[in-house]
Amino acid sequence: MNSNKYILFSIFLLCIITSCSSEKDSNELEEITSLENSENTEPTGSSAKDLLSEEKFTKLLIELVHIEGHQPTAETLNNFESFLEERLNKSGGIEIRLKEISSPGLASYSIDDIVDLEQKHRESYNSQEQIAVFAFFVDGEYAENTENSSVLGIAYRNTSFVVFEKTIRNFSDTLLAPSLTVLETTVVNHEFAHLLGLVNAGTPLQSNHQDTDHGRHCNVEDCLMYWTAETGEGLINMVSGGTIPTLDAQCLADLKANGGK
Repeated sequence: MNSNKYILFSIFLLCIITSCSSEKDSNELEEITSLENSENTEPTGSSAKDLLSEEKFTKLLIELVHIEGHQPTAETLNNFESFLEERLNKSGGIEIRLKEISSPGLASYSIDDIVDLEQKHRESYNSQEQIAVFAFFVDGEYAENTENSSVLGIAYRNTSFVVFEKTIRNFSDTLLAPSLTVLETTVVNHEFAHLLGLVNAGTPLQSNHQDTDHGRHCNVEDCLMYWTAETGEGLINMVSGGTIPTLDAQCLADLKANGGK
């Protein structure tokens, strides 16, 4: 789910200061480090063209960090890679790099929690030829869930998104629910498409297809970017036939016009 407020979160470096280091030295180090990583802490969708085209970056690295026991299926990873290759112009290649971390012991995660954990565990940032994306699979639910709505994913920065893997698994275990792979793939592709600037969130519209009642989403019901793809209850109905939604022609036209395939 793309945050409609597009909050720009600030990151602060946690420094270990030795007895001979002054407060001024620490502040200078913090400022330098923040500037180095600032390209990866912008609003959602602001790096859409950089992700789609290779005008600035010829390579893409997905740093996929997951809580122990909450790794996406191998088929989901294959589907995600195919989705990226079909949409992005990256002649230098696309890499998905997995890393497992221990659980922080949270039952639910706020965006602040997720940002703090990204700061602690993220290792890859943009470099000269490579743009890096942080994908985080967590073992709890979104802190702002309600009785009638369970969020499955959020794209919260220009190169960061989170998937609430535990919630997805809970839905996949219900009677007659689609497979875990179908649910995971739909959520991952949907959130990454928000990073690509859909809908009207960094990638300009080529036609009028934004569902303004539901923020940055498409008004075509069977499109990957329809708003129900980001909530558990809505997604179950959307993929009830077991088919992973794809981008409709209007979303594809937007991406192509902004440097994608």
